[in-house]
Amino acid sequence: MSGPSVWVRVAGRGSFLNSGSLKEFAREMVNRGFREFVFDLQECVMMDSTFMGTMAGMALRLKELGQGRLHVIHCGERSRELLSGLGLDQIFDIRTNGAIAPECEALAKANGVPAEGSADAKRGQAGTMLEAHEALCQAAPEKLTRFKDVLEYLKNDLQHQSPAK
Repeated sequence: MSGPSVWVRVAGRGSFLNSGSLKEFAREMVNRGFREFVFDLQECVMMDSTFMGTMAGMALRLKELGQGRLHVIHCGERSRELLSGLGLDQIFDIRTNGAIAPECEALAKANGVPAEGSADAKRGQAGTMLEAHEALCQAAPEKLTRFKDVLEYLKNDLQHQSPAK
């Protein structure tokens, strides 16, 4: 790794419920000039396709910028199987061991985040899920058939949730 890194400790579940926050956090860190991201999966008990797609979107953005990389450390066997099954081992630097992540301070919620359960929050969550699955398909085009139905469902869901104009 070169330069300062952003460390993300995934404790518990990496899922669609926290993918939107991860996407916004990563966008802000890239805007601040960070190009190295380290995901510590030592305490991660599971990841869903939306979360892994959000990670893929981050890695693809770094590739698009022409610098930086997404590193995964303390990756257990199950997490490695999940990431490899989606072809993400081709765009992530995955290691079973790694440095100890610095103590992570609890991140305060950003101002203006829609209340959980509101129509805006649900629309945002559906949008994040759609972007994440599109990133998975971009990272590994052969997975398009696997996620075709999910993509169609999310696109339809977003159309039905859009406010009347």
